[in-house]
Amino acid sequence: MQTINLTSVLPQVFQQSKDLKSEIWKQNVKFERGHLYLVEAESGKGKSTFCSYIVGYRHDYSGTVMFDDRDTKTFKVKDWVEMRQQHISHLFQELRLFPELTAWENVQIKNKLTNFKDDATIRQWFDMLGIGDKLDAKIGRMSFGQQQRVAMIRALVQPFDFLLADEPISHLDDNNSRIMADIMMTEAKAQGAGVVVTSIGKHMDLNYEKTLLL
Repeated sequence: MQTINLTSVLPQVFQQSKDLKSEIWKQNVKFERGHLYLVEAESGKGKSTFCSYIVGYRHDYSGTVMFDDRDTKTFKVKDWVEMRQQHISHLFQELRLFPELTAWENVQIKNKLTNFKDDATIRQWFDMLGIGDKLDAKIGRMSFGQQQRVAMIRALVQPFDFLLADEPISHLDDNNSRIMADIMMTEAKAQGAGVVVTSIGKHMDLNYEKTLLL
């Protein structure tokens, strides 16, 4: 997949808004593979909603979301399964990890779908992010910042054309933010993927090619 196009997309909840000032809602916006984008928004402007529309978890909008020349509203379940396994990876703001499973088990649930990464690479990422000693720790007993690092690793253990990172460093210090950004961009470049980072304030310090106000 080379492009994601949003044409006149508007969430139903904003249909009556008269002072909508957005560079995404009700606009024609193209995200291209291999490029780096920042989507900035105030709280309540639909940042996570935007991500949900792209990955197909919500469809309560007018307008069209196109993957290349395919309208995603025509997708069946099998189409979305393929997209989420092979073409789009999503780091959720709320993480959506399984608290009863260990950090390692949470990552391997994703990795075993495609067997995309070997164990040595995954362990190296854990070590680089300072959580190499947390492989066997239950997610429910880890801090939110530690969980964010696990969720990022999970997002990277699959093939993808685009990576959506929804507020990926909200609970991280500057050092871990930098390390996470380095790992993320190295993997994205290796896959020739596009990256869309969202933020309501603190965001990864990267050379964004385009910044859009939601």
